[in-house]
Amino acid sequence: MHDEFNDPLWRQVLSGAQMLFVAFGALVLMPLITGLDPNVALFTAGLGTLLFQIVTGRQVPVFLASSFAFITPIILAKGQFGLAETMGGVVAAGFVYTFLGLAVKIKGTGFIDRLLPPVVIGPVIISIGLAMAPIAANMAMGKAGDGSVLLPYSTAMWISMPTLLTTLIVAVFGRGIFRLVPIISGILVGFALSLYFGALDLGHVASAPWLAVPAFTAPAFNWQAILFIVPVALAPAIEHIGGVIAVGSVTGKNYLKKPGLHRTLLGDGLATSAAGLFGGPPNTTYAEVTGAVMLTKAYNPKIMTWAAIFAITLAFIGKFGAILQSIPVPVMGGILCLLFGSIAAVGMNTLIRHGVDLSEARNLVIVSVTLVFGIGGVLIGTGDGPDDFGLKGIALCAIVAIALNLILPGNDGWKKKSADDAPDI
Repeated sequence: MHDEFNDPLWRQVLSGAQMLFVAFGALVLMPLITGLDPNVALFTAGLGTLLFQIVTGRQVPVFLASSFAFITPIILAKGQFGLAETMGGVVAAGFVYTFLGLAVKIKGTGFIDRLLPPVVIGPVIISIGLAMAPIAANMAMGKAGDGSVLLPYSTAMWISMPTLLTTLIVAVFGRGIFRLVPIISGILVGFALSLYFGALDLGHVASAPWLAVPAFTAPAFNWQAILFIVPVALAPAIEHIGGVIAVGSVTGKNYLKKPGLHRTLLGDGLATSAAGLFGGPPNTTYAEVTGAVMLTKAYNPKIMTWAAIFAITLAFIGKFGAILQSIPVPVMGGILCLLFGSIAAVGMNTLIRHGVDLSEARNLVIVSVTLVFGIGGVLIGTGDGPDDFGLKGIALCAIVAIALNLILPGNDGWKKKSADDAPDI
């Protein structure tokens, strides 16, 4: 039987490059949408993966990069507080994972199940996807996030819709490694169409240096920005637990026991805080790489070390970052039409898979209020001015969902009643 842990060095290096390639589409998408530097994101993803490996004793084959849950709060926080203050919020978000890890160490994994049952997680994840839908639609039609026109509508649609179609076809019909790179496939087709329609500006790529230190940004700490970002970390914490279980089911190991969920959460926390110190998006475990592990049967965590080293190396190539930043808006918009919708679908699947019974008034209240608060833009605070404090969007709906679940009677009420529990007629 082949033992991947004794693979020669060249095979580990090659597998590491393949892992980064698979994770790459979603890895750079997050900073490009939020206006962060993609080279910094590459550096912090590599650094975060290495920190995670140190904390977990290099036992779990995962590559870390940012969750899409953070897209909305980072965009809004940057506009309201500035980049440095937003990064301060990201550093603080890392402590949420650390706290959850400590709580799991003391109380056991049941603590997470009680605090964040499916009836809480599902609607929050749905809100993350649907709250971003208008941004995806605007970008697909050639508009900026604020609605200003960047490209003529017809040109934008001729670029964005084939990009979306390519991404869909590769995701559904792709075989082997190609099935894992639908985003990259879509970007390549979008690039070609943008070139054809004259929508591609490569001027700053030529002027960019080959080697350059990424544009690191030091954090500044503002309690309003911290309270704005921190609650969002709860949703990726759930993604993290699901990711660790998924990788464990593939490799045949129980990572919740060894190295332990408390260590993997701590690894995510340190990686997120480290990202905030350098100006990168927060880090967590990564679904795309779980798929690559399943396909390639590459269970050796050393492969992820090489993927991290490649990511850090690419971060210092200036022209590479310039090419990424030249991706036209409609190309991103086409891909996001799928990605944001699929996030919402994951939330719906969470409710369905766990049999959350929406005929129960308690569950209906939690899901309904969470969705409206998350998608509708409800603000709770002192006002909507730059000096006011307010919670809105994903941060607000996450806190409201948790609070309702804890306050309303019948904490196990989300579970669907079995036929045996049904009353006699």
